[in-house]
Amino acid sequence: MSQTQNEIQRDRPWLIRTYAGHSTAKASNALYRSNLARGQTGLSVAFDLPTQTGYDSDHVLARGEVGKVGVPVCHLGDMRTLFDDIPLEQMNTSMTINATAPWLLALYVAVAGEQGADTTRLQGTVQNDLIKEYLSRGTYICPPKPSLKLIGDVAEYCYTNIPKWNPMNVCSYHLQEAGATPEQELAFALATATAVLDELKPRVPAEDFPRLVGRISFFVNAGIRFVTEMCKMRAFVDLWDEICATRYGVEDAKYRRFRYGVQVNSLGLTEQQPENNVYRILIEMLAVTLSKKARARAVQLPAWNEALGLPRPWDQQWSMRMQQILAYETDLLEFDDLFDGNPAVDARVEALKEGARHELANIDSMGGAVDAIDYMKSRLVESNADRLNKIERNETVVVGVNKWTEGEPSPLMGEDGGIMVVDPAVEQDQIDRLNEWRAQRDDAAVKEALAELRAAAAEGRNVMPASIRAAKAGVTTGEWAAQMRAVHGEYRGPTGVSGSPSNKTEGLDDIRDAVDAVSDNLGRRLKFLVGKPGLDGHSNGAEQIAFRARDCGMDISYEGIRLTPEEIVNAAIEDQAHVVGLSILSGSHIPLVEDLMKRMREAGLGDVPVIVGGIIPEDDARRLRDMGVARVYTPKDFELNTIMMDIVTLADPRAVAAE
Repeated sequence: MSQTQNEIQRDRPWLIRTYAGHSTAKASNALYRSNLARGQTGLSVAFDLPTQTGYDSDHVLARGEVGKVGVPVCHLGDMRTLFDDIPLEQMNTSMTINATAPWLLALYVAVAGEQGADTTRLQGTVQNDLIKEYLSRGTYICPPKPSLKLIGDVAEYCYTNIPKWNPMNVCSYHLQEAGATPEQELAFALATATAVLDELKPRVPAEDFPRLVGRISFFVNAGIRFVTEMCKMRAFVDLWDEICATRYGVEDAKYRRFRYGVQVNSLGLTEQQPENNVYRILIEMLAVTLSKKARARAVQLPAWNEALGLPRPWDQQWSMRMQQILAYETDLLEFDDLFDGNPAVDARVEALKEGARHELANIDSMGGAVDAIDYMKSRLVESNADRLNKIERNETVVVGVNKWTEGEPSPLMGEDGGIMVVDPAVEQDQIDRLNEWRAQRDDAAVKEALAELRAAAAEGRNVMPASIRAAKAGVTTGEWAAQMRAVHGEYRGPTGVSGSPSNKTEGLDDIRDAVDAVSDNLGRRLKFLVGKPGLDGHSNGAEQIAFRARDCGMDISYEGIRLTPEEIVNAAIEDQAHVVGLSILSGSHIPLVEDLMKRMREAGLGDVPVIVGGIIPEDDARRLRDMGVARVYTPKDFELNTIMMDIVTLADPRAVAAE
């Protein structure tokens, strides 16, 4: 019998969020309150790179990065301002924070206490996933094992003191952004989850462990192949239930539920014909909403112009309206699962599960996710290279990029270039407020709090209580992280591009011949130095450039992320680099490149060509070229072989002589 209109019971919609934060805590607070007034039902906080990597806004590595990709939070005062007039006891707040998650949660708890909130009723999530940082995002601080211990500290503290809080959000989002196949995304994320649960199991009584398992959540990606992505989510549901039941003996089904939030794919957003991104975002959202069995608990969508730069408030509103129309105007939430019993769906789900189980077994044989980081990183770099090769060969069609490239100029691009630009003066304002905060606090209380924090870390105690005391005493983000670095050391992640050249990439014969010829003219192998100045951890582009350059026969030098301009110039001197390539996606390209070019000239390297890649508006590209940068590449320059030939030409002494 069919349901009548009166019998229909609509499901509750997912939490509707936008990922937001920029410039200053005050400006971000205004954006949050505006979005909540427009119908957003939860907050998703983006922090800037210094905050994510444990540096204060005045640190040398923070130069040019303050407020660019999120909000700077240096101390309790910033956190107060960020949530001013937002009652935290009534809010569900997701904080995209990993290495400094214990600290940001400590600040959040301290502010909630100041508001008079019952902290046991706080709801939200800290991402707190370090393994994906080593693999794809790069905001790690400490080595894997002590980092895993810090994740456990947060989970153990929340289990006792903030029982409704999700203390760890396994993030497979950036794995797909780094090129992961669906099977790899499933396996690497689930391997991360099991590593965390293995760390947590000895910390709580056996009878309470299932409840702690039930607080682990996931944050996933959904790409344009939305049928496969929907099947991937159904596979996640089945595999998580299987792992919880068989590996950990969790009997109560409610603790085995796969709970996840999602941001749909940013990797597939295009700088060319950016208006097409609206359709991509909407289609990708269907993958995580159509199947009731595998529906997201929270959804946040990128804006149409995120391939260009920071979205404006209106752009974020447009993305939020997509969610609201699907949730409230359509009849999607009135039906049971639309795909149960579908043979095509069932077959695809089983194939994905089988592939993921195989990869999981491989990782387990290496000792688990922590011990398999180098392996997983190399697999991601290879998968991403394969993805790019298919686009270059037109095997994968990307509308407006390698097919149907002619079109009308976008009417969405206004005088501001279609993006919001952070005022450079914001950085100095933030530093001034930071200095004022330091001048007004009780230095004796700060020293005492830092000593207790360091002792807790060194003695293996849970760092959360000491972190909350430090937050209340006025300790800064950089000071908190300095104690973690002092006790646990600092980590340099794998790049995934070492080893012998690959023969998988086609069409390189002419480039290899050109590299050989130029190397003969130079008297040694063409040396190409790839560097990532600043705190930008999005290393996928740099890795693929280095990977392809190696395959073309160049002698590459790539030491990974988080280098100062001074370190890159010193490497150029030591390596006698013929060409220097910089990758910067955080928007800090102007001050960082300006500093590097000045240092290059002072070091007598003014004749060494410098190329720069990143999300760079055309006005900024002109400024970079005026500084002496030889080539500027943006996401529209997807043909890596063209870039390789540019590098060969720039290094060719005959070409230089001809000019």
